[in-house]
Amino acid sequence: MVLLVVSFGVAALLVTGGFVQDLYRQLGETIVRSQSGHLQVAQEALFNSGSRSPEKHRIPDVAALKRELQQLPGVEAVSARLTFTGLLGNGARDAPVLGEGIEAEVEQRFMRSITLLAGTPLTPADTNGAWLGEGLARTLDARPGARLTLVASTVGGAMNTIDLEVRGVFRSFSRDYDARALKIGLIAAQELLATEDANTVVLLLGEDAELARAVAAAGPSVTRRNLCTRTWEQLNDFYRNTVLLYDRQFAVLAAIILLMVALGVNNAVSMAVLERQGEFGTMRALGNTDRHVFLLVASEVAMMGVAGTVLGLAVGTLVSMLISTIGIDMPPPPNSNVGYVAGIRLVPGLFLQAAVVGVGATFLAGLRPAHRVARTPIVTALAQCR
Repeated sequence: MVLLVVSFGVAALLVTGGFVQDLYRQLGETIVRSQSGHLQVAQEALFNSGSRSPEKHRIPDVAALKRELQQLPGVEAVSARLTFTGLLGNGARDAPVLGEGIEAEVEQRFMRSITLLAGTPLTPADTNGAWLGEGLARTLDARPGARLTLVASTVGGAMNTIDLEVRGVFRSFSRDYDARALKIGLIAAQELLATEDANTVVLLLGEDAELARAVAAAGPSVTRRNLCTRTWEQLNDFYRNTVLLYDRQFAVLAAIILLMVALGVNNAVSMAVLERQGEFGTMRALGNTDRHVFLLVASEVAMMGVAGTVLGLAVGTLVSMLISTIGIDMPPPPNSNVGYVAGIRLVPGLFLQAAVVGVGATFLAGLRPAHRVARTPIVTALAQCR
């Protein structure tokens, strides 16, 4: 019974924790590969309060900065972006947009988590091509080939317009983003805003683990230009809030499993020591101390906890591998357009946490029955031998 309770609790903790870790990984990868990249460089004012007028916070001589950042260790791609706000219309209807001028060829590496629903990718030759988010395209009833007019304010404050042709309609993970997102070529955006600058430089790394090293290595180039860096986690409140929510839920689940294991073990051990009370009474009558009996029961419980934990880790690993092989089709998360296939991602911290819960809960639950049988009067215990 103890082995069953402990192994089930440990396996459940491992599988559910792996499910949450896989959610974190997939959500983070989607954000990095659809919007923010791993690291962004811009003026601090842009990150703090520049979302309404991003074109006011620009980086001069962005080409030189890109060359320096491209040499950093672990950097896979570097792209300059010019973000702006404007009004996009088709002659009958207008919609506010959050536009981005992008380097189309480089940005293909950043947009692997973006789904092209219709049309063709942007190319460097597209001087008037545009990609529209799914929601924005629906608002303007725009399809590939449609002609639209974009109105925006230049960096000097004058109004400027540019004619665009819809090249494609895309879908990212965020419904709100797709409702306003417009992507055009960087050169077209610079002509629209009458500037040769960009306001953001985005870095894509080969491995997530290289982020801290990239931030440190970019420091001199960034500081010299009075700029600052932001990681993808700092830029995305949605991700941080999601992690916080699921961490709390997982903590509650771990507490429930801990309580379940403790109650199950306590019940099973109490029944076992009650049946063996005559044996313990005989041992104490022959000279064994209360402390010896207590340690005997506690060590047996601890060994069962270790055995149950090892069994639970093995079962949990096998179940996780099976689920990951098959995959679980999940509906779109809140504020998202896209469902995903969930798996189980096992990390070393999960094994340690599950092992601590399994062994710790079993050992602690066995202390009370061990103490009770060790303190039972010898005469009472011997009466069980009849």
